[in-house]
Amino acid sequence: MQIEGQAALVTGGASGLGAETARELARAGARVALLDRNVAEARVLAESIGGIALECDVTSTESIVAALEAATARHGTARILVNCAGIGGAKRLVGKEGPMPLLDFTRIINVNLVGTFNVMRLAAPGMLATEPLADGERGVMINTTSVAAYEGQVGQAAYAASKGGIAALTLPLARELAQFGVRVVAIAPGLFLTPLMGQLPPEVQESLGASIPFPKRLGRPDEFARLASHIVTNLSLNGEVIRLDGALRLPPR
Repeated sequence: MQIEGQAALVTGGASGLGAETARELARAGARVALLDRNVAEARVLAESIGGIALECDVTSTESIVAALEAATARHGTARILVNCAGIGGAKRLVGKEGPMPLLDFTRIINVNLVGTFNVMRLAAPGMLATEPLADGERGVMINTTSVAAYEGQVGQAAYAASKGGIAALTLPLARELAQFGVRVVAIAPGLFLTPLMGQLPPEVQESLGASIPFPKRLGRPDEFARLASHIVTNLSLNGEVIRLDGALRLPPR
């Protein structure tokens, strides 16, 4: 699918991987809607790329529906969806204060896994109803998982489970939507210089970057964005989880 002229939705578009993906899609000529809880920050970016910012909580069906309706009214039905909304968190199953509170586990699952699925299921009907392009394609959905889905570290049970769920969604949904010409692909980034990572001291960032075989540095959001852009344009990429990690394999701790 050619990106130019297409309507695109990016969740978590106010910062980090989502923000850079929104910039990349806009540079390629897409009409981009940024969906984020931090709508003020999203507006600043939207103004700079000629897109729109819409407040959206991916755990709320009503919030997603309202955002999708507003995006469709402005840009038309989206053929491109990139899910970057997500949260982190680390806690042991049994810590010094006892068992991990169930709410800490379900909160991460609800935002990362259920939230991703929630946006997909609500964006899909419109995408499936579009006229097929010359190659029979109607759209593409790109989700963000993590290398933690495969090598979750101590304390990452909730995060790894949420990202593992996103990885596991990829093939069955790609198979289900294939008959409609809609592709589903996931990206599994390694250690990337996101706002959360940027809060760490420089020496810690250097140490983490040095643990990556090559390149020996943290991943850059623009590298994630360029891969997302390539997935949109490469029709044969479907049903796959693509690791973007510099050959990193996370240690237990």
